[in-house]
Amino acid sequence: MWDLPEVTELSTIARQIYEAGGIVAAVCHGPAGLVNLKLSDGIHLIEGKRVTGFTNEEEKLMKRENIVPFLLEDMLIKRKATFTKGAPMLPHVVVDGRLITGQNPASAHKVGKEIAKALANKA
Repeated sequence: MWDLPEVTELSTIARQIYEAGGIVAAVCHGPAGLVNLKLSDGIHLIEGKRVTGFTNEEEKLMKRENIVPFLLEDMLIKRKATFTKGAPMLPHVVVDGRLITGQNPASAHKVGKEIAKALANKA
């Protein structure tokens, strides 16, 4: 949350993978690495896409809403993503084409399965 949005090397690698037809995925607070990621056309990767990540409600449940530098749910919405969420701390995964996101740590296994499925469909 503190570093990922500003790591340009990460954004560059993810942009190159996505623009080459690859899959970009993130779980829990990982989508923080997507909030500043712009494609070559200058549009944010997540703009207009369905995504998920750690929710405002989950931050409050963990008593971290005043510790993190920003609320991920709010930032994803600010970047014009369509944010979806499931029940707090339960698995919730969103697949929007080659962008795969998971809401919280409980979502990691299913994100991995969705990545494997997407890779198998590319073969």
